[in-house]
Amino acid sequence: MSEEQEPKTAYELILERLKQKDEAEGKSERPLSAEKKARIGELRKVYEAKLAEREILHQADRRKASDPEALEHLEEDYRRDRERIASERDRKIEEIRNA
Repeated sequence: MSEEQEPKTAYELILERLKQKDEAEGKSERPLSAEKKARIGELRKVYEAKLAEREILHQADRRKASDPEALEHLEEDYRRDRERIASERDRKIEEIRNA
């Protein structure tokens, strides 16, 4: 008798398809070394601190702002800064992974 398998979840099916697609494109999973994991972890902490610092400065600026137009400008600057910091963090993480 053959052992019956449980039906796969949609999540498991999607993961299998993505893995097959990566294999077809020649992409492979490379495990990270302990050194790279440590460097990435440290980098994430640094950028988490930068984002927290930016949040604190933003809150202080919001308390000082008086008119809605100034608040709108502050919100836009804050959003742009967060995106820049996150993008920089992601780029550096990718550099570590590919090194």
